Formats: sequence, C-alpha cells, structure tokens
Amino acid sequence: MLLSPAYTYPDQVEIFLRQQGYAVLSPAGVAEWSGCALADLQRLAPSWDGLPPDQYLKDGGRYRRRRHSCFIQHGERLTQSPHRAHWQPLEYNALHGGMQRWFEPMESETAQAPAWSCLLRALATTATALRGPQPWYLEAHQFRIDTEGGIGRPTPEGAHRDGVDLVAVFLVARENIKGGETRVFQSDGPAGQRFTLTEPWSLVLLDDARVVHETTPIQPVGAEGHRDTLVLTARGGGFQGD
Repeated sequence: MLLSPAYTYPDQVEIFLRQQGYAVLSPAGVAEWSGCALADLQRLAPSWDGLPPDQYLKDGGRYRRRRHSCFIQHGERLTQSPHRAHWQPLEYNALHGGMQRWFEPMESETAQAPAWSCLLRALATTATALRGPQPWYLEAHQFRIDTEGGIGRPTPEGAHRDGVDLVAVFLVARENIKGGETRVFQSDGPAGQRFTLTEPWSLVLLDDARVVHETTPIQPVGAEGHRDTLVLTARGGGFQGD
C-alpha cells in the first residue's frame, strides 16, 4: 500500500522547511512555486528517454541512467557553467564520494527551455529565503532508474545528505514499478516520515543540513518499469570540489 504525501501549500514552503526540514508539493503546487505552467514542465519529460548509462556504479549495477549540468544564479542573472565533474566527499556519499564523475551534460534543448529556468530560479529563491542572498551554485541531475535487471536502486548509497544547502527531488515519471518510497529522517534525531511520490512533477524539498533522505529500491510490475526523477541542488560558496 502506497502512503501518499501530505502536500504543502506553496506559500508555506519556507515555514515547513524551517519547522521540519522538508516540504512536499503537488504538481499544481510546483507550477505555482516555480511560476511555470504544468504543461511546460511536462514538455521536459521526453528528454529522460535519451539518458546515457551511469558508468560509475560501484555496486556493479546497470540500472541507472543520468545526465548532469551546473548553473549559477547570481542576483537576477542565471548562467550555465562550463561542463564539470560531479564530486562529493566521502562524508556525504560513502559509496561514490571522493571521485570525479564525468556524466554527459543535459541536452541543450532541455537546458534552454523556459520551464528549466523557472525551476532553477525557484530553487534559488527558496534557498535565499532560508540562507540569505548570495550566489547559488546549482547542480542538475536527470535520473532514470530501470528494472531491466529485476531491481533498481534510486539511492544505492543509502540514507544520506548531499553536502549542499537545499535539495529538490521531482518525480518526472513512474511506470510499471512497485517500491520507490521516499524516506526523510532528522539528521540529529529519531523522527522520520515516509511516503511515495506518484504524480508526475510532484516535489520534495529538503533542507540538507537538517535531514537525511533515501528512496527504497524499485521492482517491475509486469513489463519492465522505470522511475524518472530530476534532482536539483543549491549550494552557497561554490560547487563541491572547487
């Protein structure tokens, strides 16, 4: 049985992030939060069909495809950074930390879509509300987790933090699978919540300093299935690895 999330009103996102460290938005809430029509967000979804395989999985799996690009929001100016490796310290990613991972960049058609800018600016605005005005270093990860091998692991590193200020996890598609439950825990206490995102373009926002998160493995239901997500992160002071 899937546990549905308790959605937050867009104008209460900052309150919930401060009170409990996370907030969940419905697709309509994401459209209001980002200032972008839901139909425009849905037009981004076909780009997930062309993701190349992740060649860095240390568990030997072949269940993950992804692209990665970086951006900087400085005041009103949003720019795409030269392509760079994704890097995390072992402190935040015990499985894949400490290594430079060069993923293929996002397709230019996707990165230049008006809806894309809406999402990045909304994330930077929310990060500013939490941490104050500053340049925001934004990383974007397009993921497809498939069940071709029988099981797919959205977070093979387990419950973790990302080493940033704010994390946004959007569900883009969920096809012919079971599992994929989102779990959010206090980083310094026992409290936690679990729920399953099922609606395309629903969103969980996470204050990375206050909570850890993970998503449970997925398995196919009938035909081979997959789970598509977009993960955006905002970090002050520079990209990790600078």
